Amino acid sequence: MKIQLGLFVALSLSLAVSARADQTRTDVVERLQSGTTVLHQMMNTPDKGIPDEVLKGAKCIAVVPGLLKGGFIIAGQHGRGVATCRLPKGTWSAPAFFSISGGSWGAQIGVESVDLIMMVMTDEGMRHLMSDKFQIGGTVSAALGPIGRHAAAGTDWKVDTQILTYSRAKGLFAGIDLGGSVVERDKDSTVALYRKDVTTSAVLDGEVPTPAAARPFLAEVRQAKSIAAHK
Repeated sequence: MKIQLGLFVALSLSLAVSARADQTRTDVVERLQSGTTVLHQMMNTPDKGIPDEVLKGAKCIAVVPGLLKGGFIIAGQHGRGVATCRLPKGTWSAPAFFSISGGSWGAQIGVESVDLIMMVMTDEGMRHLMSDKFQIGGTVSAALGPIGRHAAAGTDWKVDTQILTYSRAKGLFAGIDLGGSVVERDKDSTVALYRKDVTTSAVLDGEVPTPAAARPFLAEVRQAKSIAAHK
């Protein structure tokens, strides 16, 4: 039974990784729509959402709808995400696409879909996000973000934490260990939406116009930041 379950998990993650190629524009647009829904739901959860202070301070927001988690003694995850960074004058960049994969030791058994939001809080974290590839852990610090409408003053998340993570499984907020996970540029999705290959730094620096399909996603980001700014 254990061997069969382990094979099932390995096969599920293998299929997820193999799906990294051949992204169509429809796939990317659907991911933007799913990301918009995840943002709205997770940022508006009464009393247990992302704190206003985190929203105000975030330099970039990255969303991975439906991150596939699998585990049998060794846990792993793989997913595709979309990110935007704050530009001068309060505007937000067109979305950049990335994949996240990796694993860490864990005791979870089974496969489940987890929605993930990563709030990039520092300039250094933003520079890593603009690169082609980086690994969480070591020089790129990540921690579970505080939950609630307001974060307590002086808590650890304000001390040089580059990325705060928020995840939701089965409608409930839950912790997730991203240590060792690799975040890298998703060229297939980039080409599918923009019709050409553009760098992540060019997109997140505001050099690339926002396509119509991405406007609802950015509108959700602006709305969340606006509400937080007026509290």
